[in-house]
Amino acid sequence: MLIEAGRAGDVALDRVRRVFAAAGGRVRVTAWWNGAAADRLLDAHHAALVEAALSVFRKRGWRTQVEVTFSEFGERGSIDILGLHPGAGALAVCEVKSALGSLEETNRTLDAKVRLAPRLAIDRFGWRPRVVGRLLILPEDGTLRRVVARHSLTMASAYPARGREVRAWLRQPDGPLRGLWFLSEVRDTDPREG
Repeated sequence: MLIEAGRAGDVALDRVRRVFAAAGGRVRVTAWWNGAAADRLLDAHHAALVEAALSVFRKRGWRTQVEVTFSEFGERGSIDILGLHPGAGALAVCEVKSALGSLEETNRTLDAKVRLAPRLAIDRFGWRPRVVGRLLILPEDGTLRRVVARHSLTMASAYPARGREVRAWLRQPDGPLRGLWFLSEVRDTDPREG
């Protein structure tokens, strides 16, 4: 009743999300701190992680595109990194997270992106992939490792490949992969730079 009366601020956020979910909707909350300073801080870490991942992909012969947008069958969004390995006919669909919020949303949206990616590969690269890999890329961070460990069964089910297996696949993507990649080459940047 409070939500319908325009008083959603008086209701716990989880309840607001459940009400919208029951109607097929989603709720997103945007926090502002000192204007856009929070966005710059989050974006700087995310951008550094994307940059580090792109460097690894390119060293291993992948062609990449970033923030590849899509709007298919009512699903909208963007793929952080879409990688193509021409020699292997492989496509990598990468979700880059500098922090983990909702694991459910992260896993669900990455699944949708992987499902839509072969069609995007045709549109963007002009060919259909033989192999598709799914990668969740996180910074090497003790807190994030503990979050993953707390949800080990869920994360192992969604991303069974880790570490060496992911790096081996990036060198020779000869089959599908569902992997979680803790990337340690991230260099923090000052959000006030350029």
